[in-house]
Amino acid sequence: MSLPDWLVLAGTLGFIVIYGVWKTRGSKDIEGYLKGDNSMKWWTIGLSVMATQASAITFLSTPGQAYEDGMRFVQFYFGLPIAMVIISVTIIPIFYRLKVFTAYEYLESRFDLKTRTLAALLFLIQRGLAAGITIYAPAIILSSILSWSLTITNVVIGVVVIIYTVSGGTKAVSVTQKQQMAVMMGGMVVAGVMVVRFLPADVSFGDAVAVAGKMGKMNIVDFSFDWDDRYNFWSGITGGLFLSLSYFGTDQSQVSRYIGGRSLAESRLGLLFNGLLKIPMQFFILFIGVMVFVFYQFNQAPVFFNQATKERAEATKYASELQQLEEQHRTISVQKQAAVRELVANIQAGDEAQADITSVKARSLVKQERAVRANVKEVIQKALPMAETKDTDYVFLSFVTNFLPVGLVGLLLAVILSAAMSSTASELNALASTTVVDIYRRSVKQEASSSHYLFASRAFTVAWGVIAIMFATYASLLDNLIQAVNIIGSIFYGTILGVFLVAFYFRYIKGNAVFMGALVAEAIVLYCHFYTDIAFLWFNVIGCAFVILFGFIFQFFLNRKTT
Repeated sequence: MSLPDWLVLAGTLGFIVIYGVWKTRGSKDIEGYLKGDNSMKWWTIGLSVMATQASAITFLSTPGQAYEDGMRFVQFYFGLPIAMVIISVTIIPIFYRLKVFTAYEYLESRFDLKTRTLAALLFLIQRGLAAGITIYAPAIILSSILSWSLTITNVVIGVVVIIYTVSGGTKAVSVTQKQQMAVMMGGMVVAGVMVVRFLPADVSFGDAVAVAGKMGKMNIVDFSFDWDDRYNFWSGITGGLFLSLSYFGTDQSQVSRYIGGRSLAESRLGLLFNGLLKIPMQFFILFIGVMVFVFYQFNQAPVFFNQATKERAEATKYASELQQLEEQHRTISVQKQAAVRELVANIQAGDEAQADITSVKARSLVKQERAVRANVKEVIQKALPMAETKDTDYVFLSFVTNFLPVGLVGLLLAVILSAAMSSTASELNALASTTVVDIYRRSVKQEASSSHYLFASRAFTVAWGVIAIMFATYASLLDNLIQAVNIIGSIFYGTILGVFLVAFYFRYIKGNAVFMGALVAEAIVLYCHFYTDIAFLWFNVIGCAFVILFGFIFQFFLNRKTT
């Protein structure tokens, strides 16, 4: 990177951290540290909720997801606005009435301590894993771009986040997330404008969208039903709804964002604000990925997007084989560019029939390119057995570093690191508050001063930060990262949501029954994950439904046993 890029990157991140520490310095008690003294306004809550969900994985993986698979991933979020309305109407008032620090406190008053502890532990497991991935996601890519070791990159990201999270707690997280969202969205808007500007002069924005459609990338809504299909309207509106209900209604990393609102109305407005803007935001980020795909229809795309790994493989005995494949890829690319040029001419002439014929030819050449890329990955795997060959998450960053002008590269890297810091800070804060409130204060040390619990909150923040850094350092890259995070969440969220829905709506079911039902439901979800091909979004529905079902069954037999 150039000096201006370094200055933009360091200046942006430095300002955010210093501002967060200064603005939220001096938390005196656990109320201020974990709930921000209930001082958050609705726009702060809304931006904080969005920034918590929009990790670095969003900005690294989502454009790559669209590059490979088109726009259909946006269907994943179709259930989110409905979930925001349900949570605002039913769940937030309960949390406010009970004045809880965490979502899981409510479960003890409704059921018993063991159910509260089980839900808290399930959250700690899945969120602890996710925290490691949210650090690892940008670190593994930025380490190659910046020529740093992966361990150093993990540590730098983790330590910076720990500093301001430990300093100011929940309020520091929420305050800094406003600046981080401004950087993130501003940077993505700039990237979107630039990729369109880089298209050939005779290709208009409308032509680019039409090309994307003919190439099968504008597949926004799919009404076909398939249990094994991860992204269609039905999985999004049902599985996505249940995932959103669980994530925003029972995940402490999100609950802590809105229970610190100045009033019930402020918290509700913040969540509804998120529901209104989330789908357009994800649509825009996916669309940037589609435009990057269109850009590479007129320009030579890398045969492997992780350039650092490719160069290492070229230093082995497999160099000639890689060179042959790259030449083959270049030849196909030239043919594809000619076909796409012909497609644009058909579109501009209004000849739909010929455009359809030409698009079939262009898409066939894209398939040939993918086949060559697959062969390249196999060769790299032979040359470097420990190397990661899944390069989808490098697509957008490769475009940024190779084509954006000086200064903007630093800004886009600041976007990625800001997103990593934002999401990780929320996770560490939630992990610490759940550990202190639901485990430590409730079951380990019940009688202590407020200052002791404040110190414990800071200590557990550091501890979870260290654990996340360690997991990030020794983790392996999991397929597409944004899918990996959502898969981990789906394995646990359905069960947690089921417990909460029983607590809210099924008074018949008591603590022992829901506890046993949750254990059975989680076992079934794990079986589905490891031994079936059911798409992960359905895990949320399955886990939730089986908690309720087995809760009723166990309660029926427990009632018969006592009569």
